[in-house]
Amino acid sequence: MPALTYDQIRILNSYSVFTEDTERTLFTLENLHKDFFIKDFRNLMMGITQAATEAAAISHFGRRYGMFVAMQFYMLAVYDEIWDGKLDDVRFSLINEYGNNTLGTFITPKDFRYVEDKERSSVIKKLLIQCHLVFQQLRKATSVSPLTLWENVFGYMLWNYHELLENPLLADRAFEDIEILEDEETWELFSSKSLFYQYTGGKNPSSLVNQPLRKSCCFSKDIPGLTACEFCPMK
Repeated sequence: MPALTYDQIRILNSYSVFTEDTERTLFTLENLHKDFFIKDFRNLMMGITQAATEAAAISHFGRRYGMFVAMQFYMLAVYDEIWDGKLDDVRFSLINEYGNNTLGTFITPKDFRYVEDKERSSVIKKLLIQCHLVFQQLRKATSVSPLTLWENVFGYMLWNYHELLENPLLADRAFEDIEILEDEETWELFSSKSLFYQYTGGKNPSSLVNQPLRKSCCFSKDIPGLTACEFCPMK
């Protein structure tokens, strides 16, 4: 178990991921995988976000979870580390950001581990499968589309890779991970194609960060205190 540095903790916090204890856990990722919890989860997200629709409330959680996933890919590219703890150690708690109520993600810092070169592809596959399983549960809460949920994640990842590719010390690792993400075999357990390649078209992330890539709306425009994304396809 590598000890987290101050810079690593700062990076986690920038994704609204925290390593300290939370005073009140609303639910865990383990809870979300239980079908009996789905109705309570939907009502909870409607209450927290005050969203106009269920789809907006659930998509908002998808964005928060997407930050946790993007953090994982960032840590992998920069430090060759991932968080590899249990589902019930991923805890969600109410926090306030920029005057709005939302969810913070709280994890145990002891569960970060180093990733060996030989297991890099399998680790990325595991992260994507975890996403897929969470998204399946979210879709039981409302009719939000898989495309919306995946694009919520990819938006954060695209910006990460844009920044990493600008750094000569990190570009090789970033390219390696992008190649794995673009490989259809990485996705074969639940998709016949690379959803990441479908999103980027195989183009360099740095050429895409200011482009309207989304094909679906994330519904942030339907949540009080938030606005439509700059490149919202519904404009």
